[in-house]
Amino acid sequence: MRIVIVGHGRMGRLVETLAPEHGCEVAGIAEVDAPLAGVLDRAGSVDVAIDFSQPGAVLGNLEVLAARGVSVVIGTTGWQEQETDMRAAATRSGIGVLAAANSSLGMHVFALVVEQAARRFGSLNIVGAWIHEAHHSAKKDAPSGTALMLKRVMEDAGYQAGIDMSSTRAGSIPGVHEVGFDGPSETVTLTHTVRDRAVFAHGALEAARWLNGRTGWFTMRDMISG
Repeated sequence: MRIVIVGHGRMGRLVETLAPEHGCEVAGIAEVDAPLAGVLDRAGSVDVAIDFSQPGAVLGNLEVLAARGVSVVIGTTGWQEQETDMRAAATRSGIGVLAAANSSLGMHVFALVVEQAARRFGSLNIVGAWIHEAHHSAKKDAPSGTALMLKRVMEDAGYQAGIDMSSTRAGSIPGVHEVGFDGPSETVTLTHTVRDRAVFAHGALEAARWLNGRTGWFTMRDMISG
């Protein structure tokens, strides 16, 4: 499968390095001095793009890809205010989009466990809940897109009490998400810890393979559910 990488920072470079392990050929890399439209012109046939660029660039990238009929896995975070316009562009063009604030496969299994816990604790008004996430000091959005996703999962499962959210930005932490439920005499804590950022690249590449040939707007949950 031929892919284009959009953004060549830490995550883009990991995707480039790991692509052969997932049966993917890198047909081009778009970055600041290599605009996406030109990269696509030179790349020839492309199946899927993987976007690990910047929040402000995601909508423009999607519009360029949509005009060429190229589906895209979006691993960039912090663009949710533009989601309506992005969904509209994807629908008009008939491409596939898989948007993943966190492309770790383990995280999305973790989210299913959190959902079940929230559903059961949601009926007990004596149980409070929190989400705490920690990332490296260079991460710009706080709370993280993953923390916000976990909050939505909990609310959709029926947990309607307040969910306290907090963030840490320090050092080189790849990513830790903790969800807790606290009652009068006991606490349940669920934690997902990333040891290596390569997990996100592996997940994005598997997502690209799954997305190839599909149309519509998807999440990692759609992928792990079949």
